[in-house]
Amino acid sequence: MSRTPQEIFQSYVYAGAFTRNADALAESFTPDGILEAPLMPAGGAFPRRLVGREEIRSGMAEYYRRQAEDHRKPDPEKSGYVLHTTSDPDAFIAEIDTVFAGDAEDVSVSLVQIFRIRDGKIARLRDYFAPELIG
Repeated sequence: MSRTPQEIFQSYVYAGAFTRNADALAESFTPDGILEAPLMPAGGAFPRRLVGREEIRSGMAEYYRRQAEDHRKPDPEKSGYVLHTTSDPDAFIAEIDTVFAGDAEDVSVSLVQIFRIRDGKIARLRDYFAPELIG
């Protein structure tokens, strides 16, 4: 049974942004899946390109370890997203506005993600966001 774009997106966001669980995040991808952040400079805090489930697992685990002192979590009450299906049933786009609750003030991050799906898993995810907003 194939998962819907909504189910794929929600499980990806829960594993990543909400729980920072690199194992669960990696399992959202096909074994040869690709996670890309094309706007991230080389050597930036967030990995620019990870290829394969195991590299995604280790790369994101390292990123989450470095972020351990950042206690900001997305506020689902203030955040929102819209999913756009395409003429290709194996591709969809997520338009996201995430609000992180801060100590002094909230921080907003807007991004676009392009998902390519194979057999109910993410085969390729291109994540477009402003790198200076990601610590």
